[in-house]
Amino acid sequence: MIAAHTDVVGSLLRPPELLKARSDVAVGKITQTAFKAIEDQAVDEAVMLQEAVGLEVVTDGEMRRLSFQCQMTEAITGFGEYDLDAFLWGDWHGDEDTGDLSLERPKNLGVIGKLSRKRHLSAEEFIYLRARTTRIPKITLPSPSLWTNFWSSEHSPPAYPTLDSFLADVVDIMRDEVAELVRLGATYIQLDAPHYPLLLDPKTRTFYEGQGWRLDQWLDRGIEMDNAVIGDFPKVTFGFHL
Repeated sequence: MIAAHTDVVGSLLRPPELLKARSDVAVGKITQTAFKAIEDQAVDEAVMLQEAVGLEVVTDGEMRRLSFQCQMTEAITGFGEYDLDAFLWGDWHGDEDTGDLSLERPKNLGVIGKLSRKRHLSAEEFIYLRARTTRIPKITLPSPSLWTNFWSSEHSPPAYPTLDSFLADVVDIMRDEVAELVRLGATYIQLDAPHYPLLLDPKTRTFYEGQGWRLDQWLDRGIEMDNAVIGDFPKVTFGFHL
């Protein structure tokens, strides 16, 4: 077990060449093979950067992800159409250079079919990372209740009549993912749960309560689902990104 450490929360800034390559592959300007090579290089550089500053725990910088949680929507069918705004909507406050940004939640956002796994979410990420470092590789996964954002009372009931029925399937998928990562040798897994502190924001709290759970239920149910995903792996360190 890790007693004390310093590590990055997960994501590092994507280099310009990776951002361009992601745009190019989306419109067919480059092949998937060429894109994968650029992606691999970005991961290699992220690992080298963390090692160079002496970190004992390293991530792949989440270079392969559009957003820190999008490996779920890429690996699992049923989510319907989405773009980056699905993960970024809300009010963002920056400094004098970056300014503020406000994005509305996409109107058509919502799970529309039963969730079905095409592949594991992060197994490939972990396999590549563990081969590139002698440090402790950390893999990050989204907290189950974060996916409340993808349940819609308008679009989701044919597949999932209630939020609880949807999140039950999310928990099952995430629990299987943790088991697979542990089988592959993962000893440090992080659950990303930035929605917990965001419940302090009145606008965000109103949205989450509108999904069907009272505020006083959120932490109890959310933590219950987190614990179900964590399971019983005493030799694995689990961290949280809040």
